[in-house]
Amino acid sequence: MDAFSEPTFRKVLTKCVEEGPKHIILDLSKIDFVDSSGLGALVQLVKKAQSFEGTLQIVTNPRVTQTVKLVRLEQFLSLQTSVETAIENVKPSS
Repeated sequence: MDAFSEPTFRKVLTKCVEEGPKHIILDLSKIDFVDSSGLGALVQLVKKAQSFEGTLQIVTNPRVTQTVKLVRLEQFLSLQTSVETAIENVKPSS
């Protein structure tokens, strides 16, 4: 996910956050690269989900996790090691 793909990614996911379920699991485990624009999009999407009283769980792989850890966003972005773990961590709806 880079500056080229980020606008489309952000547009599609913003619509999903606004119109979709409160709690979203985003599987990025097959992504091999995330640059600063991709990280910025993820931060904005997490904030957007929170503003809708939802969550965005992000499933990653070691390479993406390493990039996120470099900028100390692993806690804020709620990184998960698998879809199953992310499902377990989704808060039940009130």
